Amino acid sequence: MHFSSLLLAALGATAASAQPTNSHASPTRAFGVISILSGSQVHYAGFNAAKESIFAGLPNQDAQCERPDEQFATFYVENGALYLYTPFSAESQQLFVDRSGMGQGKIGYITGNEAPPRYAELDGWSINGENHLQLFGEDLVACPGGIENAWSIWASGFANPGGNKNCVGIAARVEYTDSPNACVYS
Repeated sequence: MHFSSLLLAALGATAASAQPTNSHASPTRAFGVISILSGSQVHYAGFNAAKESIFAGLPNQDAQCERPDEQFATFYVENGALYLYTPFSAESQQLFVDRSGMGQGKIGYITGNEAPPRYAELDGWSINGENHLQLFGEDLVACPGGIENAWSIWASGFANPGGNKNCVGIAARVEYTDSPNACVYS
């Protein structure tokens, strides 16, 4: 069975799940993300959040989740900003991108009132007509060799950002869920 089938089954499992307790609800629906690049090792890898970074195919994201067996991140977009879906009692976790020469497209996240890095951008996220998560209308980049053999996820604009090698452009396919898994990510 493909990972995407498992991800879709987990995202769609609404009957047995409690209602989410997220205080950061928005008009936009919560979603998971899978990477799309046919014929590559990153194809159908679910997005994860760990160590203030975004990955694809990370086997253990070490998050504190309402449903801990689900090892993928849940997101939502609100007014062009991208957030991780967190429990009602937790501080929000917002994604940032540093597209400066030093950041080279680094995607990370901040918690609560934590200050973003110097050149970080906090908005520009959208979901296009093909259900691809994009930053300023551009797809994302995945680089092999991340923690636990996962792929690190970066904004486009640099062929091999952050000193990585063999990076590839991917489509970040949005898979909506009516039963989001609220987590606090490391």
